[in-house]
Amino acid sequence: MENFLDIVSGGQVDEDLVGDAWTDSARLLRKLTGGTGDPLTPEERERAEEILGFRKMNQVRARVESIVRDQDTAELLKPWYRYACKRPTFSDEYLQTFNRPNVTLVDTADHGGVERVTEHAIVVGDREYEVDCVIFATGFQVGRSDMMTGRLPVYGRGGANLLQHWSNGPRTLHGLYSDGFPNLLVMGALQNASSVNFTHVLDEQARHLAAVVAEAGKRGARWVEPSAEAVEAWASALGRNSEELYRFHLECTPGYYNNEGKPVPRRGFAEGASAFHALLAQWRENGGMDDVMVMAD
Repeated sequence: MENFLDIVSGGQVDEDLVGDAWTDSARLLRKLTGGTGDPLTPEERERAEEILGFRKMNQVRARVESIVRDQDTAELLKPWYRYACKRPTFSDEYLQTFNRPNVTLVDTADHGGVERVTEHAIVVGDREYEVDCVIFATGFQVGRSDMMTGRLPVYGRGGANLLQHWSNGPRTLHGLYSDGFPNLLVMGALQNASSVNFTHVLDEQARHLAAVVAEAGKRGARWVEPSAEAVEAWASALGRNSEELYRFHLECTPGYYNNEGKPVPRRGFAEGASAFHALLAQWRENGGMDDVMVMAD
């Protein structure tokens, strides 16, 4: 098992060279970003990741206990879930804040959140907490464009509505274009690969789409649009780890990554961002452009 753990974790990190928290944690985020790149079976990898994640979360809980002086507060701040269930956060100041005399942690877990707000206080359970200022951080959705919510409807050939076209799930090639919607080029994390460095992902997608547009101009293409056959082939290549991810998120506490406790299967590129970007480069070099160049009606 130790050999398996070394393979999954990538071995020891030289703290004199790389010691940042992202480098230390990114190796445990395959459930979010995909990627295999090791000789393990799925069962071996799952077991190794579970053990590594447990070790990491023990480190996180130990850090809380070592910093927060009040034991009851420290216990409330300790996370009890798998590492990739929540977005990792790093700070040298957050936990220290709870040692200040003017800071109180209010646990709403047993009361379903804030009960009400009065003129001078917030009420949780049967207790009022007087406040001078309230800052709300709710009411927004992350990663949802108006194109996907219907507020910005998109229409394709013959007046087809994009959301209706995708009523049984997205239909794309590489997550970047959809049949029936000429010259609609989409960037994001739809039916492709994500990464903890999303700026890098968007940069790679922008470079790829720029190459496609340049090739369309060079060939004198009427428009850019994948064939239905190419879309179907890409859909068949996705989702190899969707059931694994679904089972993982089903066991997580409610949050953003598991749709607040109601996870849905995710059909993404299982091998990770680096492999996906390499696939796009090979696609461009080996005649893949033919799949999206429409030369005539």
